[in-house]
Amino acid sequence: MVDKDGFRANVAIVISNGLGQLFWAKRVGQSAWQFPQGGVDKGESAEETLYRELYEEVGLESSDVKIIQRSKKWLRYHIPTQMQRKHSKPLCIGQKQKWFYLQLTGDASKVRFNAAGTPEFDDWAWVNYWYPIDSVVSFKRTVYRSALQEFAPANALFEQQSRGA
Repeated sequence: MVDKDGFRANVAIVISNGLGQLFWAKRVGQSAWQFPQGGVDKGESAEETLYRELYEEVGLESSDVKIIQRSKKWLRYHIPTQMQRKHSKPLCIGQKQKWFYLQLTGDASKVRFNAAGTPEFDDWAWVNYWYPIDSVVSFKRTVYRSALQEFAPANALFEQQSRGA
């Protein structure tokens, strides 16, 4: 669903292990890493999209995670002109994303990339909380920084509680 300004509604999924590390996934056949994300289907809420994409992209179900926080507003980024699909109507110039910060409550061994057909990822790792900002493709860095800054207080509290401090 592309809005009147050319932005596709999307959710971005940040999964924490509770120890200050985040789930970081590698795109199939590429050296590009990112958080799982996916488009909102017509008639679908952002939270419904979250759970559908969580299962489709990483094989986890709603019972495997707990929502810690969601972004207060939609965060936007532009897709570089040379990467835009020029023949799609309406033209999508970027993504507007509702971000979700999740706690993994299930077992990480349940992660699988082929839960719903063709995988988008072929590897994953736990990374330091701030690592993704400098590691994601450059045109997504600002939106990643905004989301992680918004979630940082919850992450610090969550990490402190997980360590029993």
